[in-house]
Amino acid sequence: MTRYCEGCGAVLQTTNRNIEGYVSNLEHTLCERCFRIRNYNDYKSIAKDNAEFMALLERINETNDLVVLVVDLMHIHPDIQKIARALHNPLLLVLTKRDLLPRTTYDSKLLQYIDRFQIPFVDKVMISSSKNDHMDELYEKILKYKKSRKVYVVGLTNAGKSTMLNRMIYNYSDIKREITTSMLPSTTMNFITIPISDELTFIDTPGILDRGNMLEYIDYPTMKKVVPKSEIRPRTYQIKGTQTHVIDSLLRIDYKTQNSVTYYISNVLKIERYYKDNDRLQELERHEITVGEREDVVVSGFGFIKIMKPCKLTLYTLKGVSVYTRDSLI
Repeated sequence: MTRYCEGCGAVLQTTNRNIEGYVSNLEHTLCERCFRIRNYNDYKSIAKDNAEFMALLERINETNDLVVLVVDLMHIHPDIQKIARALHNPLLLVLTKRDLLPRTTYDSKLLQYIDRFQIPFVDKVMISSSKNDHMDELYEKILKYKKSRKVYVVGLTNAGKSTMLNRMIYNYSDIKREITTSMLPSTTMNFITIPISDELTFIDTPGILDRGNMLEYIDYPTMKKVVPKSEIRPRTYQIKGTQTHVIDSLLRIDYKTQNSVTYYISNVLKIERYYKDNDRLQELERHEITVGEREDVVVSGFGFIKIMKPCKLTLYTLKGVSVYTRDSLI
């Protein structure tokens, strides 16, 4: 009988330690990879590509079941439209990690922001899984819109799907299990069936890979600094002429403007300012960016910078990391 890891959904196997689902004994319920993530934060990368995940979405399309589309508020990625268009099911939008953005930001503004993507969601809700905020509202909406007992959960890697589901398990079911969660990319490997009640079963899916996400290119100690753990304290700087900002060994921004810029990044990251030319981090990948009025510059997986006035800037970051502009979130 085929057995699956209760943490990531991989098929359990004893033949190859280098592929997903390895266990030394088929009586184990967690694969070795999940065991080491949970107990030692020891992450082992497993080669995957989005072709496999898109095939999983096609399997969802064969049903008319409700899909909960989970989006990280810190990283509202343009690919949300591609994911939504790939699904023909009714979609309930869940915006996660509300606790990381400043409390002074109006919830209504954050919820309205997503409307610009013109995706026909049946409804939307904003939550904080770690704080248990609005989880009852989410649960009620799921019961309202579900088409059958099954509800699929979909999103980009690290959007907060598994953390949300673990909160659902704790709040609304009697089962004694937990999905493996981590800030590390691609933790969930396959469909995971989670029975909550006689009326509701969640199907967790692997995260759609975001190859431009900085978390794909940094080690675990650096991830611990980059991923925010608490409410972000915005840091605003007035730019008058030439100024360079260097953030750890990960990001450099060259400004030549009269402007106000605000960083929404992890509180533990240090911003250094320079007023003269220097060669810090110029060996990184260079991006020439034109920014419109009240736009954000987003460094995928790292955070975003709110720019008040139109300008041009030069940004250096790790090779492969996506950098793009968008209308200001806040």
